[in-house]
Amino acid sequence: MAEIKDPENTIIVELKDGNVVIELLPDVAPMHCDRMKELAREGQYDNVAFHRVIDGFMAQTGDVQHGDMEDGFNLNRAGTGGSDKKDLPAEFSGLPHDRGTLGAARSSNPNSANSQFFINFKDNHFLNRQYTVYGRVIDGMEHVDAITRGEPPANPDRMISVKVAADA
Repeated sequence: MAEIKDPENTIIVELKDGNVVIELLPDVAPMHCDRMKELAREGQYDNVAFHRVIDGFMAQTGDVQHGDMEDGFNLNRAGTGGSDKKDLPAEFSGLPHDRGTLGAARSSNPNSANSQFFINFKDNHFLNRQYTVYGRVIDGMEHVDAITRGEPPANPDRMISVKVAADA
């Protein structure tokens, strides 16, 4: 596993094939990082499906309202919900949407990010300054690459557990 320099700002996502370690970027997008840590600590991301996985683009997850595959899962509604917390304002930066970066999913309103996020499979620079970048995979990208594709996938993969490294 990669060296974890800041356990309070590192997320460990357990997938079926292994762990994905994400370094959060609180200097760039503090509100988005705080939200991810808050939801992880509440266990809200556990068992949430990857509901939109586009080959050569990205894997999207984080719908804690409709995406929990152990509690109220609805494949047709997965991707339409968020958390019970208020939406976040955009924290756009000059950081590019490179392979392995974490971006905040949102509606057409730039200030509508809530709990959903995506991991870029490749450099997606057309998203730059339009979606908040707030983390990057530092270990386990091969496990992200193995996530089942589909919009939605017929048998979606899930985040088995999501933890802040300081708590793991």
